[in-house]
Amino acid sequence: MQAPAIKGGCKKLSILKPPTASLRLMSTSAVPSSYRPSESQTFSLPDGRTLGYAEYGHPRGYPVLFFHGYPSCRLEGYPIDRLAHHRQLRIISLERPGFGLSTFQPNRTILDWPKDVEAFVRGKEISRFAVLGASGGGPYAVACAKTIPAHMMSAVGVFAGGPPWEAGPQHMAWYRRFARWLVNFSPTLFTALFGGIIKFASWLAHTGPIVRRIDKFLETSDKKKKERETPSPTADLGMIGDEGFTIAQRRDRLLRLIMREPYAGGLAGFVRETKLLSDIDWGFKLESVNYGHIKIWHGVRDSNAPIQTIRWMAERLPNATLTEFDKTHYDIADHFGTALSDLVSEEEIKKYTEAV
Repeated sequence: MQAPAIKGGCKKLSILKPPTASLRLMSTSAVPSSYRPSESQTFSLPDGRTLGYAEYGHPRGYPVLFFHGYPSCRLEGYPIDRLAHHRQLRIISLERPGFGLSTFQPNRTILDWPKDVEAFVRGKEISRFAVLGASGGGPYAVACAKTIPAHMMSAVGVFAGGPPWEAGPQHMAWYRRFARWLVNFSPTLFTALFGGIIKFASWLAHTGPIVRRIDKFLETSDKKKKERETPSPTADLGMIGDEGFTIAQRRDRLLRLIMREPYAGGLAGFVRETKLLSDIDWGFKLESVNYGHIKIWHGVRDSNAPIQTIRWMAERLPNATLTEFDKTHYDIADHFGTALSDLVSEEEIKKYTEAV
């Protein structure tokens, strides 16, 4: 259930270089590919680095730059493919440095990301767009609101966004506090530990009992999809559109999104991002973000990003609206359609489609 927007005062509420590691994970190469060329695109940045991205939704729709969670990759955009197509939105899912196809950038900061984004849109001649950061992509959406010229962005949104640690580390789950301590104490040990966990999880995901559980989940998702009149990211988690993928292909897509593609270039990007997202300092003060309107959607039962930390953030952003749902970090995906509709108005879409 959606809670009403909360408003108060002048604020509005409606949240050492890491070693490079090679990570070889199991794949299901025998499964026929279900990937489109538009899901593995690259762009050359001015400094020579590569930026990976995928496109979903309507190919001639209004551009929405989607920032994936942590750890994740460009393929995270595919569950909202049908939603976006239905709303005439073109989702451009960009990969941050060190994930998927994107080149690792040593010692990068959160404020380095808007520079890559601006280089991308200028290179692609995208003059106006919306920004949407999900989970760990949330802080990067706020960073774009801080530094990218306001006239270029029609809207900035944060969906189940990563929490600002400045709101208080005591609010965070113990395992996140442990990861924060370890990545700062010893990046090498952090890499070895989590690299081992990821490899074990990848092996486990290919064992018979787990394969059967994944397949059952995907069959249930398929059933939910057919029962719904309106597309849903939760129901679409193992597929894109109505392309008739087999269960094996859907399983391959899911495992590639979660287990393989984020670490395709090693663990350095994951290590750096762990440090950045758990830092008290994002490189700027929330109070200094003067962008016209930042829209935030968050679940009150989110244990990954506790709601009190998101309320703390929304109170400090001069122009933010926080909309709360009685959801967790994951089932809030049921409200992605609401977020997309709030993010880009029908008037904005109509104006854009008439011009192209």
